Amino acid sequence: MGLISGILLLPLAPVRGVAWVAEKVNDCADRELHDPGVLRAQLVALNQEFDSGNVSAEEFEREEEELLERLHVAQLRSVARGRPAPNERR
Repeated sequence: MGLISGILLLPLAPVRGVAWVAEKVNDCADRELHDPGVLRAQLVALNQEFDSGNVSAEEFEREEEELLERLHVAQLRSVARGRPAPNERR
């Protein structure tokens, strides 16, 4: 970037900064939603809640199905990126 274009684009610096922060937040949320380790931990917590009687059978089944679907999608994304799923062997 040249000196003149740098000076002319200086007023847009806050916009670029906000866009960068939004991208980082989006990346973090995406990892949280699709990280197999996080999803497995949520499944364990859900099972513990169900075992302790804090979650009804209907709610347990609904949430378990959602978490298993997200785990499946996370594994597909991992394979699509060229990385084996965590439970697969090469």
